Amino acid sequence: MQSSYAERFERDMGCTETEWLRWLPAAVGACVWRLEGTHAVVEVPPGRLALHWAQQPLRVIALMRMPVLRVNFVFTGLDAAQRYAFTKRFDLYMQRGGG
Repeated sequence: MQSSYAERFERDMGCTETEWLRWLPAAVGACVWRLEGTHAVVEVPPGRLALHWAQQPLRVIALMRMPVLRVNFVFTGLDAAQRYAFTKRFDLYMQRGGG
């Protein structure tokens, strides 16, 4: 978990687009959002978050193959505290662990 989030940043997520779209509704919580192909807009009052993603080549580590989805985050109309609050919750819902 980070201590702050910029207005724009990019991440590589270890998932397929299908998994991403299955997890996204829970990650945005009560925020209204709409899907537009490989783009989504999330209304995060008083602003919004634009998400854009693209599947990348598999990440190969020895015999392991991991999907990679590059996701761009662009916040507008939110201050640092609001970005932090939203993204902290979002990250908790997107977090996956092994065991």
